[in-house]
Amino acid sequence: MQLNINGESRTANADPSMPLLWVLRDELNLTGTKFGCGVAACGACTVHVDGQPVRSCVMPVSAVANQKIRTIESLGTPEKPHPLQAAWIAEQVPQCGYCQSGMLMAAAALLDKNPNPSDAEIDIAMTNLCRCGTYQRVRAAIHRAAKTMQSPTDQKGGAA
Repeated sequence: MQLNINGESRTANADPSMPLLWVLRDELNLTGTKFGCGVAACGACTVHVDGQPVRSCVMPVSAVANQKIRTIESLGTPEKPHPLQAAWIAEQVPQCGYCQSGMLMAAAALLDKNPNPSDAEIDIAMTNLCRCGTYQRVRAAIHRAAKTMQSPTDQKGGAA
């Protein structure tokens, strides 16, 4: 099966009913997406499918074969982190870190749709669970990233 993952065509030899999460992790070695609950409740497995955040643990790979899939591996690099990744560090969001890739992908989808969300809009969009309880820091990091991304010298194409 051909998949479009992070802008590249990838071949996966998987059963069409296999959840996307396991195809990403076990077939394609993209291990940034995490398994948390297996029932789409926690969000550790959040990826983008055609720009929408989805819980990959319950998404059959056959349902996304002709769509653009984006994982945490494409969000930024160590040399050039995405503004959300930089804000996550600045606001000291990660504690244990396990849920962070899903949180970052959900936050990226939010900022793609709404470049300046209110606290209430963040709370509605961020349905991911964090056992460490860093929700206030997540909210602060999203606001910080939004401000950075709106700057004319942001990390997407400027002098920052």
